[in-house]
Amino acid sequence: MDVFERVAQLIEEIDAVTASTPEQVEAFRIRYLGSKNILRPLMGEMRTIPNERKPDFGQLVNRAKQHAQDKFDGLQAALASQESATAGSELDLTAPAEPMPLGSRHPIALTMRRIVSIFERIGFAVAEGPEIEDDWHNFSAMNTPEDHPARDMQDTFYTGADMPAGPNNSAMLLRTHTSSVQARTMEAQQPPIRIIAPGRVYRNETISARSHAQFHQVEGLYIAERVSFADMKATLLHFAREMYGEKTKIRLRPSYFPFTEPSAEMDIWWGLETEHDHRITKGTGWLEILGCGMVDPAVLENCGIDPERYTGYAFGMGIERQAMLLYNITDIRLMFENDVRFLRQFASVV
Repeated sequence: MDVFERVAQLIEEIDAVTASTPEQVEAFRIRYLGSKNILRPLMGEMRTIPNERKPDFGQLVNRAKQHAQDKFDGLQAALASQESATAGSELDLTAPAEPMPLGSRHPIALTMRRIVSIFERIGFAVAEGPEIEDDWHNFSAMNTPEDHPARDMQDTFYTGADMPAGPNNSAMLLRTHTSSVQARTMEAQQPPIRIIAPGRVYRNETISARSHAQFHQVEGLYIAERVSFADMKATLLHFAREMYGEKTKIRLRPSYFPFTEPSAEMDIWWGLETEHDHRITKGTGWLEILGCGMVDPAVLENCGIDPERYTGYAFGMGIERQAMLLYNITDIRLMFENDVRFLRQFASVV
């Protein structure tokens, strides 16, 4: 048998190989493709081949090598397919899936989103502002006089002297309400203005079950021509019924805020059906949920809006208070402690 016949026989041998296990495939690789494979010595036979046949022999040997490589690749692919099919057959597709732990939204975020959604549906846009604010936008622009109790160091967190001063060289502080966003909006644009300003605020208060040094507010502002107190009342009644149910009743009680005149506090009828109702409403059945009023002309003038032409109303509410009412939470501190046991209760709330 000459060398050409031997190579042809090896090609036929490679064709005939079958392998169904990883060990058999590896044995094929070692025999035909390894560092000491049986095809390697064939090139040494080149010296015995007549010169005119050497090109043919070289091509034949290279074809045998390529054939071995293709066969090996095919065996590997078949083995991988076989293993995949076997692995799939071991799965019980009727078995219950592994329980996927659900994340949960924070009750403050849930409540804020609900409030914002109600007002967005009636045309209010969301406005934002800085949490580190200057005295002008936080107090002066909102008609809060220098001797007002809200300016007292016991109520407000003032920043250090190294902070840059605000307009009119005013001090810097952590905003005590989101009314500062209203002031910035009125400075930046002319009426009509219809915004809500949700955000976090800070007051230097003793932390207890009903109060905290940081909390969240949503404040609203509507300024245009011929805006009336009746417009405000209709808007807030719509909000209360969207928030607490279609049969919700409200009442407005006279109050005082530096930036609105006249001012009012709005209550909703909570009822007196349970001991909890008596306690939370102090036996009256009515529960205060927000403050409101017509924007004081001095505020409009401070912010560059003509009070002779435009009127408006403003309102503000604490989000934590709304969340405590919606989800029957009795301690405001729970909302800031990040206790997973508390947060998991809201896993299914959207």
